[in-house]
Amino acid sequence: MQILPAIDLRNGKCVRLRQGDYQQETIFSDSPVEMAKRFADAGAEWLHLVDLDGAKAGRPVNHEVVKAITSAVPIRCELGGGIRDEAAIRLMLEDVGVARVIIGTQALKQPDWFREMAQKFPHQLVLGIDARNSMVATEGWLDVSQTSAIELAKNYVDLKLAALIYTNIANDGMMQGVDDDTINDMRQLADLGLPVIASGGVTTTRDIERLVAASKLSPNLVGAIVGRALYEGTLTVESAIAACR
Repeated sequence: MQILPAIDLRNGKCVRLRQGDYQQETIFSDSPVEMAKRFADAGAEWLHLVDLDGAKAGRPVNHEVVKAITSAVPIRCELGGGIRDEAAIRLMLEDVGVARVIIGTQALKQPDWFREMAQKFPHQLVLGIDARNSMVATEGWLDVSQTSAIELAKNYVDLKLAALIYTNIANDGMMQGVDDDTINDMRQLADLGLPVIASGGVTTTRDIERLVAASKLSPNLVGAIVGRALYEGTLTVESAIAACR
């Protein structure tokens, strides 16, 4: 399994939210670029970047900071937040320098468009599924739909997607670990055939070990995004990578 340290961007700073709530923000660094370098130096092979302002605005907002990050580190970056049209995809892939972009809201609301983009950008789009009680949440987690995560993923198993990221919002930023139901959801998604990356709640090496155990049963569970735990110090990039091995 791969470990993807998370850098969430708001107003150009590195922050973390609790359960996606913009009112529950902690600023961890004024320099996302320095944070990115630190994670790269620690052995990470990917960075998971989120434009929180973009998710709210529906268009890229922190792309200049993201470009500074991709220019500063020798590892690949993926980005989500505010990717709602082809121009935003092209901006990120061709100008800003991210290796793949994450699309969530539009995959639910504009399925035909998402299919068309997946065909135009093979292996460069990631399906981002954020869920509360296994139901898909959109618009920067501000709305919860009536569509289940599994139902949404089944619509797209035939596409050449780079990955599927599954986040349980209830766990995200709460430092409470990854629960059994979430791991079961991730295994079901992985068993559909798409590479699945776990997100939300990874707090200690025990969480990584449990995900690794699940990946042995469902080999398409290929990665874990780690955010707040790295900033709070309950995990390091090095210890997370070691737990994967």
